[in-house]
Amino acid sequence: MNACGQNRPYVAIACGGTGGHLFPGLAVAEQLRQLGSDVALLISRKEVDQQAVKSELERRAAAGPATAAPFEVYTLPAVGLQNRNYFAFAGSFIQSLLAARRIFRGRRPHAVLAMGGFTSAPPVLVAKELGLKTFLHESNTIPGRANRYLARFVDGAFVGFSETAPRLKAQKVTVTGTPVRPQFARLPDGAREAAGRRLGLPSRRPVVLVVGGSQGASGLNAMVLSALPLLAGKDWQWLHLTGANDFEKVKAAYAAAGVAAVVRPFLAEMDLALGVAAVAVSRAGASSLAELAALRLPAVLVPFPAAADNHQFFNADAYARTGAARVLEQKNTTPEKVAAALADLMESESLRVHMTGALEAWHAPNAAADIATHILRPAPADLAAPAHLPMVAGPPASPKNLPVA
Repeated sequence: MNACGQNRPYVAIACGGTGGHLFPGLAVAEQLRQLGSDVALLISRKEVDQQAVKSELERRAAAGPATAAPFEVYTLPAVGLQNRNYFAFAGSFIQSLLAARRIFRGRRPHAVLAMGGFTSAPPVLVAKELGLKTFLHESNTIPGRANRYLARFVDGAFVGFSETAPRLKAQKVTVTGTPVRPQFARLPDGAREAAGRRLGLPSRRPVVLVVGGSQGASGLNAMVLSALPLLAGKDWQWLHLTGANDFEKVKAAYAAAGVAAVVRPFLAEMDLALGVAAVAVSRAGASSLAELAALRLPAVLVPFPAAADNHQFFNADAYARTGAARVLEQKNTTPEKVAAALADLMESESLRVHMTGALEAWHAPNAAADIATHILRPAPADLAAPAHLPMVAGPPASPKNLPVA
């Protein structure tokens, strides 16, 4: 138990497993804090969760006392179901149920919000057992397995894409968009140059950002490196975030090609990376797309082919159909296609302007605030969308770990 006031609302957010679950959860947590609520984050043991939360807490501390109030952070022992790890999955699920029960009995939450992924189910099921309000958010066009299972139990669901609503069998579904952390805002020109210098990009040449996300970077890295000889003469500079496994290989490839590049395995300051870029090459997780929309950054999207239910392809296709992005499928692409797609975007200002306008329509600046406001309402019966948000009615519902910081 920390020193947070017992009379303040208290919301638990299960948001671990991938950056796509964690970062929107952090955005909602920030809004809840601004509305006077205490917040507990329930994350996994994965390195992406641990490092991202550590970076967020450090950022808040550096921002000063107005934003430095900490979140409670708990690590659940949950693991994802993959490669037929049935016994490990079942054992960690039970352990996570017990851990969530200890956490919630130590301090009873006002509500529990699940952001999807394998950390979501145990906290929601324990919350239902204790009679607490429960909610979920689904960022992707195709709901994940955890959210499909949980939808029938929660008091309300929020979604990032309107086409997701009929795919969730929830009592009420509200289309909010996907929350984005407040630091993801467009930079004025002077700030862009300062951000570039901070990232090691002092030149005013346009920047290509390459980022594979918290998983699936290797295939994207290979695609870009295959096209590098065709782009070596361009007057561009590159910022390439490789993931841990490919760092040395990618760094060596840029050096061999004589191409100016800053190569890093990971970057906590993604807001700066997106802010300085002219064009991005990115996977198509919903959280990444929401950040691209917030920064109005034109992109070549390469959906992660191993994503569950191929959901990244459908995310990317939704953006591409409105002109907000270009899409290359990893299995069908060639070095020539990659080089041509990048050259089109980097060298055509009119195309970038058109894409920027299309991205603006995808930006949901009030998503985190809308979700936080819904959650803090007194009773599930009061759940109703603000006037600017569509709501879709669904069928009736079926009947202490150590903090990392």
